[in-house]
Amino acid sequence: MSARRHLRPLRPLLALALVGSLTLSGCSLWGGSSKPQPLQLGPMEPVLAVRQAWSNPIGAVGGLPLQVHVQGTQLTLASASGTVAALDARTGADVWRTQLGTPLTAGIGSDGRHAAVVSANNELIVLDQGREAWRQPLTAQSYTAPLVAGARVFVLTADRTLAAYDAASGQRLWRQQRQGEPLVLRESGLLTAVGDTLVTGVSGRLVGINPDNGTVRWESLIATSRGTNDVERLVELVEPVSRVGNSLCARAFQAGVGCVHLGQGNTVWSDKASGATGVAGDEQQLFGTESNGLVQAWRRNDGSRTWSYNQLQYRKLTAPLLLGRSVVVGDDAGWVHLLSAQDGQPLNRFATDGSGIAATPVQAGETLVVVTRKGAVYGFRPD
Repeated sequence: MSARRHLRPLRPLLALALVGSLTLSGCSLWGGSSKPQPLQLGPMEPVLAVRQAWSNPIGAVGGLPLQVHVQGTQLTLASASGTVAALDARTGADVWRTQLGTPLTAGIGSDGRHAAVVSANNELIVLDQGREAWRQPLTAQSYTAPLVAGARVFVLTADRTLAAYDAASGQRLWRQQRQGEPLVLRESGLLTAVGDTLVTGVSGRLVGINPDNGTVRWESLIATSRGTNDVERLVELVEPVSRVGNSLCARAFQAGVGCVHLGQGNTVWSDKASGATGVAGDEQQLFGTESNGLVQAWRRNDGSRTWSYNQLQYRKLTAPLLLGRSVVVGDDAGWVHLLSAQDGQPLNRFATDGSGIAATPVQAGETLVVVTRKGAVYGFRPD
């Protein structure tokens, strides 16, 4: 298995110097030449009944670092080939659907009206109620879904440039660049809004930014660089994050998990962890999946570990979704697993199309939504 899938160097003009990319859960992360085999799932007696309510294809997602955006009962999502669609989560029916005619590398951000993606040609593309409104060239590739908020579109590119655009006109409002590590993940980085602050990740730090002009308001450390080469020193923050009140918790790729206090801008706790996907949580607990398939829970206030579940090892899990009393994760074989948030015990599992779950599961109203790599979008509800 290649170790060259999910990293991209920041020297795009030096084609001969391309380092390639690191597979998030590949063989090289565990050592040795043979891939560890997933544990057999065994029989399952559902504790929580779930039924499939609908399905609707979007088109193959493949390796696109897709984020499914939820606005009320509306889903906005995209395929790798450039199909962008909004679906009604209650029925699965299209609200609108557009083919942009170009492959995508990042998506999708939306405020319910404007939707934004990034093309393989390094263009920021914005749609207004399903119709393409404008395109703007970017300084570098981007793998992070744009953030659409406050009538603006914010974009984080692989060269650590953060820029803001007017959502209606496409005019660039400001641009700032931060120095980081020489490699970045080919995965969605951290870009979110917290009140009147834009929050992003830079080399293991959460950074709070004034959305009006791009100036830094505060920084908090989640994890520090380690190792002796570029790959081992990589400390990128990844989506999704968990926010409850003034507590914001995040994952640093293969390095650690931690929480910061937004009002004070300081780190409350951090814990070493080897996961590659983001976190979910509530007032009491924080949940994450490690690269070896361990599902881990931490106490939110101090970072102490409360439970772990090891029966999904080596199944290449998605980031978790906290749904009621369940922690929901998808795996690379297309299974969706529901675990108890209280103690990690299995509550149910169900299959999709076998191609693997492509994005973090999301909740839209009363519907649990998952997307597969083949591009099937499924809606599930309690039975």
